[in-house]
Amino acid sequence: MLTHEKQIQEYEETIAKFKEQNQNNPLLSEAELLKLEKKLAQLKKKVYSNLSPWERVGISRHPQRPRSVDYIEHLCEEFHEIAGDRLFRDDPAIICGLAKIGGVKFMVIAQEKGCDTESRLKRNFGMPHPEGYRKALRCMKMAAKFKLPVLSLVDTPGAYPGLAAEERGQGWAIAENLFEMARLPTPILIVLIGEGCSGGALGIGVGDVVSMLQHAYYSVISPEGCASILWKDAGKNEIAAEALKMQAEDLLQMEIIDDVIDEPLGGAHHDPKVVYDNVKKYILAQWNVLKGIPLETLVEQRYQKFRRMGKFIVEEKPDIQ
Repeated sequence: MLTHEKQIQEYEETIAKFKEQNQNNPLLSEAELLKLEKKLAQLKKKVYSNLSPWERVGISRHPQRPRSVDYIEHLCEEFHEIAGDRLFRDDPAIICGLAKIGGVKFMVIAQEKGCDTESRLKRNFGMPHPEGYRKALRCMKMAAKFKLPVLSLVDTPGAYPGLAAEERGQGWAIAENLFEMARLPTPILIVLIGEGCSGGALGIGVGDVVSMLQHAYYSVISPEGCASILWKDAGKNEIAAEALKMQAEDLLQMEIIDDVIDEPLGGAHHDPKVVYDNVKKYILAQWNVLKGIPLETLVEQRYQKFRRMGKFIVEEKPDIQ
């Protein structure tokens, strides 16, 4: 349970006990129970409207938060997985496949963390190896060949930083994906559903439209990593989370993302169906816009979109005689 939800859970348990007691020996009237439930609703609004950036990171990592496999199951009428990079092996941390969403054919690229110990180990906790990015690129090129739009679901704490991944060209694999996605001649939709950390996220995150769920985060580094580098103290993750400006509202203002997809009060894990519906409606609405744009224009707009990100200052220095 998340820290900020403890008070809410205690209140919910108290109301549940009163309701159970009322079945045998009524202690409270229906009006009094209704009054307690109204207070609970007010408490939820108060708590969830004052969440700190670090608390929202906790929501993005919640173990019951919907994962990529859940979105694939609930968004797609059909899904046929494609495995392997044709160079080394298959990487379970990235799922690729042909799908049909609302009657529209897509190539889906998704990062998957797993839900229990066995699946998390299998998926390497959502940290892709180079072969994962190469598999993703292979499938994206296939999508372009058959004129299919690409849907990318981002959810990773970062690319795998181990020696084996570096030996197989982790940095090169991510860089190649950035280069190829920038000029891929087919529409690309990006949805950040949880963690979007570092180049691990960006490796499948270059698209015509970049959106994120309300409580997802998108950053060059995790708060813990930032704190350990800047202050040599991972305990300062709360300060780092605020300084990084990695929440949806900040990124929308800085034009890093294009849209924010609403979540239920308290996060997607409270009512996944609402999130599935919101994401599906968003994807289909954006596809209806993108399919009317000529490919040459679309690719140029995508390229310029990422070129414009970031700000810098140029100072003119006087000539030295």
